[in-house]
Amino acid sequence: MNAARPITAANGTHARILDSLGDLAHDAAGALDRVAQPGFYDRLDWLALTHANIYPDNAIAVVAARQNADAAWLPLRDCGSGHGRGLASWYTLAFAPLFTPNAGPAARTRLLGEMASALRRRFDTLSLWPLEADVAAELEAAFRAQGWLPTLRFETANWIATTTGLDFEAYWANRPSKLRNTVRRRTKNSPFTTEILDRFDDAAWDAYEAIYAQSWKPDEGSPAFLRAAARQEGAAGTLRLGIARRDGQPVAAQFWTVENGHATIHKLAYLESEREHSPGTLLSVAMFRHVLDHDRPAVIDYGNGDEPYKAEWMDQRRERYRLRLFNLRSIGGLSKSVRTAARAAMRRLGG
Repeated sequence: MNAARPITAANGTHARILDSLGDLAHDAAGALDRVAQPGFYDRLDWLALTHANIYPDNAIAVVAARQNADAAWLPLRDCGSGHGRGLASWYTLAFAPLFTPNAGPAARTRLLGEMASALRRRFDTLSLWPLEADVAAELEAAFRAQGWLPTLRFETANWIATTTGLDFEAYWANRPSKLRNTVRRRTKNSPFTTEILDRFDDAAWDAYEAIYAQSWKPDEGSPAFLRAAARQEGAAGTLRLGIARRDGQPVAAQFWTVENGHATIHKLAYLESEREHSPGTLLSVAMFRHVLDHDRPAVIDYGNGDEPYKAEWMDQRRERYRLRLFNLRSIGGLSKSVRTAARAAMRRLGG
């Protein structure tokens, strides 16, 4: 294998940097598989899809730390010139260090500290996003203690609804009257039919791609990645793919997953030509009804982004952050931290 030789700290923690996802799979020995990791973005298969489809030309640098039965991994891309970024993309709604399932708070602190120490020998700067607030705080403290200068900034919002014990009618009763009235009006004489699949279907996914291409959305970025992810989740039974049609023609589509009590709305789109008839809204109602009545999740996650319409469907706004880390024990990290601080000062003076 192409992994660096482990470095053992005084407390018995071993840390090293792995140079491929194959090395990561060997080192994790199943700890990053679906059965062990409840989080969608915390699995080896998600990382493999991300690297293969979005960053195929970037070198991998996974820092791994282990102490007895506890282990942790931080998957990074080596972007050259001493800079590393988390192995995450615009499809990743939450990035975090990965731990064996039973690692407690004290073990997490030790493992993160050793990873931060090991990374000083490889990188001048790191950029990690999108981070949940508690993950950002945990990383910030661990890296600061090992000679890194952390800077944290708000990146985007994340909207969720807590739906424990709620069927669709109970959930819907708590939605704003404006939304409920809009749906009531649009439902009367609606020209749309809806279909919700819990398996992958090539024709249905072709319809999704066609709708997206004619929607208000920006370019998909990596259609191959999304199709592969949908196919993977269809095989696992977590996919919920909704299609709305008018006269048999697809006009709106949504891609959800539901697993471990967590429903996530990954993608949605509708044809611009059908905007006035609200096919996206009516498909959302069908999707929420199906998922709440059949899957009964504890949480529905509307993904990242602060679009105003999400507040109508969700109850809680959370924040995602970007953490930049400067290695103050390297010349490159120190100089970049000074330049970054100078630019920030100039912006404040100019503003």
